[in-house]
Amino acid sequence: QVHLVESGGGLVQAGGSLRLACAAAGRTWSILAMGWFRQAPGKEREFVAAVRWSGGNTYYADSVKDRFTISRDNAKNMVYLQMSSLKPEDSAVYYCAADRDYGLGSEVAGEYDYWGQGTQVTVSS
Repeated sequence: QVHLVESGGGLVQAGGSLRLACAAAGRTWSILAMGWFRQAPGKEREFVAAVRWSGGNTYYADSVKDRFTISRDNAKNMVYLQMSSLKPEDSAVYYCAADRDYGLGSEVAGEYDYWGQGTQVTVSS
C-alpha cells in the first residue's frame, strides 16, 4: 500500500499562485509515476499533470501547460504542483495519485492505483 496526503490548497485570487504538495508513505519503492488530477463540482475528474518517478519526464493537460509545473523529490517521496496565473476555472479538489504498474505518466485515472484524499483549491475572480 501507498498512502498519499495532499497539502497546500486554499483560496487565491485570479492571477495568483499556489503550491500543492503530496507526501507518499508506505511501499513507495513501488511507485513508477505520480500524477495530479482535479475534480470540480458536477464535472468528471480530469488529468492535470504527471511525472515519471525515474527520469522525471513530465506531462501536462493543455489547459495548464505553461502555467503549472509538476516536480518530484524522490529522496523525500514528495511530488509538488506549482500553480501560477490561476484562473477561476482552475477551482477544484486536487488529488494526488500514484501508479505502480505502468510508469508512463498517463492522463488516464484508471492507471493509477493509489489516491490521496484531495485538497481544495478555490480561485476567486
